[in-house]
Amino acid sequence: MDFGEIEEFILSKIRESRLPGLSIGVVRDGELVYAKGFGFRDIDKGLPATPRTIYGIGSITKSFTALAILRLVEEGRLSLEDPVDKYVPIKLNPMGTVTIHHLLTHSSGLPALGYAEAYINGVLGLDSNWLPLATPEDVLAFMRSAADWAVARPGERFFYLNEGYVILGLIIKRVSGMPYEDFVREKILKPLGMARTYFMAEEVLKDPEVATPYIIDREGKHIPSKFPFGITSDGGLLSNVVDMTRYVSMLINRGELNGVRMVGRELIETAERGYIDVPWKIIGDEKYGYGLIVSQNFYGRRLVEHSGNVGVYTADMAYIPSEKMGVIIMANAEGYPLSKMGIYVLSKLLGHDPSELGAFMIEEVNKRLEGAYEAYGGTVKISIQRQGDYLVMKSTTKYTEETTILVPDEVRRDYARFYTLVNGAKIPVEFFINDNGVVLIYERFKFIKRE
Repeated sequence: MDFGEIEEFILSKIRESRLPGLSIGVVRDGELVYAKGFGFRDIDKGLPATPRTIYGIGSITKSFTALAILRLVEEGRLSLEDPVDKYVPIKLNPMGTVTIHHLLTHSSGLPALGYAEAYINGVLGLDSNWLPLATPEDVLAFMRSAADWAVARPGERFFYLNEGYVILGLIIKRVSGMPYEDFVREKILKPLGMARTYFMAEEVLKDPEVATPYIIDREGKHIPSKFPFGITSDGGLLSNVVDMTRYVSMLINRGELNGVRMVGRELIETAERGYIDVPWKIIGDEKYGYGLIVSQNFYGRRLVEHSGNVGVYTADMAYIPSEKMGVIIMANAEGYPLSKMGIYVLSKLLGHDPSELGAFMIEEVNKRLEGAYEAYGGTVKISIQRQGDYLVMKSTTKYTEETTILVPDEVRRDYARFYTLVNGAKIPVEFFINDNGVVLIYERFKFIKRE
């Protein structure tokens, strides 16, 4: 495999989004065939990121929680259709019974309550909203009136609910008789040989190769921070590329690694089935399974993935069961979406141009549209800048700056139409793209891109 283009892409995105460091591993047929670190695990000390560097994996932890639930299902100790209040004293939705299946698939009908966002921001000192929830039981107390927040019957709508996975951790504890962290450690991590995957601060502090977590501020400066230790079952694991490729290999191999079986093949297939549409799509048909996001049409193949983000660490795992191929990526800050990076890597390894996927084509075109534009004779000057999936048009004078958000409507390689709102009316902004340059038509003006 030639990873030259992939490495060039990764370096460009690290530079563009100012990520301090990143580690990546690619697994094929149960073997780690490529592993590399980019940038720094610690900028001040000049320490490089490596495949052994420890990062927080955020919500990828949810797949471990789902796997733990499936083990208990296989052992006959609970059912996916069991009501949640059979195990935890809480009513979540007055419109219907919320089951374990609903929590696994974020389909309880309960919108996000924001506990994780408030807790992380408070611990990291990002705002003054302090929510000191130290245990899953604290989260249950916080959720006491949550049923009043429900907006749909169970199974009808997808609302990503971190609190639901906190409750699943409690259910694992009460059914197994073991703390959630001990259950995952004994039943999943140890059998898979994931010796450097941690829940607790004391474990992490003993490891010599932990990435310094960073916040990237508005000016692009790297501010050393800390990991928000605390509640674990929705996003509390820390790991490394080497360990995580063992986990991905087990999933690819339908629940087994080197003769050690986690759960039966049929339960892995159940987890990857995809039950409810998710709002964020790169491929176009993504649905949520059990702690996993699933597309059935990734160049005609099933793709399974999940990402994680705790503000100071980000991560993504993605794999194609039919090709026995997967990737894990981790970084020590929030920057370019690692979910897109993982899909880019797998696209290239399959021999496809990632821009065949709309998300990458739009990114490519938007980058081409960035720059300075002039009207006839340089009489009026504007700039176009990217901001996520939007464009921002700016007109600046000595004393003023007018900013206009451009929303994509149709994007092709040779033509792009965006729109903005003026007095409630949609005004088109058109870009005509060819080898000679870019022409922009907006309201009364024609602009030519100059740089």
